[in-house]
Amino acid sequence: MTEAQSPIRTAVIVEDDPDVRNLLVDVLEGAGFSTVAVANGIDGVQAVVAHQPLITTLDVTMPGIDGVEAARRIRAQSDTYIIMLTAMDDEADVVLGLTAGADEYLTKPFRPREFRARIEAMLRRASGAPASLRTPASAGASTPAALAVVAPPSRPMVVPPAADLPEGEPQRYTRGDRTAVEDRTGPGEGHWLAHRNLQLDLDSRIVLIDGSEVELTRTEFDLLAALLESRRRVRSKADLTVVLRGESHSTSYFVGDADKRAIEAHMTNLRRKLGDNPAQPRFIETVRGVGYRLTAETTSPQL
Repeated sequence: MTEAQSPIRTAVIVEDDPDVRNLLVDVLEGAGFSTVAVANGIDGVQAVVAHQPLITTLDVTMPGIDGVEAARRIRAQSDTYIIMLTAMDDEADVVLGLTAGADEYLTKPFRPREFRARIEAMLRRASGAPASLRTPASAGASTPAALAVVAPPSRPMVVPPAADLPEGEPQRYTRGDRTAVEDRTGPGEGHWLAHRNLQLDLDSRIVLIDGSEVELTRTEFDLLAALLESRRRVRSKADLTVVLRGESHSTSYFVGDADKRAIEAHMTNLRRKLGDNPAQPRFIETVRGVGYRLTAETTSPQL
């Protein structure tokens, strides 16, 4: 692809500190973005609506409306990735920002290298497949080779012959300890994962419960896809943090308490949208002190 043919990627920077604002401009333009930088929340919302950026950074504490309120207004009008930047790292602040619709939460002072790594991880996720399933071929030609994600090796896929299936029966396939359902009778073509009455299509990024679509953010979708792919295997908060960063292992970046609290906040939002009660879960259960996994397919009868 020639330079003239390359798509223009836009980032909106909403930051009242001019030094931080200039640093973000330098980092994002160095990553190939065209930037629009503003100093307050009202201008930030207007800039996102006008430019529909791929990525938006939001300072939490700003004059006028703060970053949390700006995130709510932006999320109502745009699917941009939102990264909140703040000097506050209290758990309540993390939960509040992520509940408002943020995808990432970084505390100041942050390292430009880590910030750029988070951006590149989100771009790998943007191609559609969840990060846990991504391979270099599906990551897109624009992904640097050094950042390509190599999926862990797995046992060969076992597909039952079509002749052995009753007409209209969903085709099931197994890869290692993971089971998925490809629903040939479902809404269009795709790669569907299913658990109980919950269905997720990796291609169209559609989630259905009893046939009705559930609106999820990109981050919530990727978390749900990772859990559906893992079935009863427990995924730790650190593991899920790495999944959202687009990495296949956790040695590259430190996973801190703020990252784990972010996973908890995303999981709270995901469960709420799925109508899942953590006390009596239908889809996702908490393994206390470890992480999360899918519930069993059936509930044991009460004795």
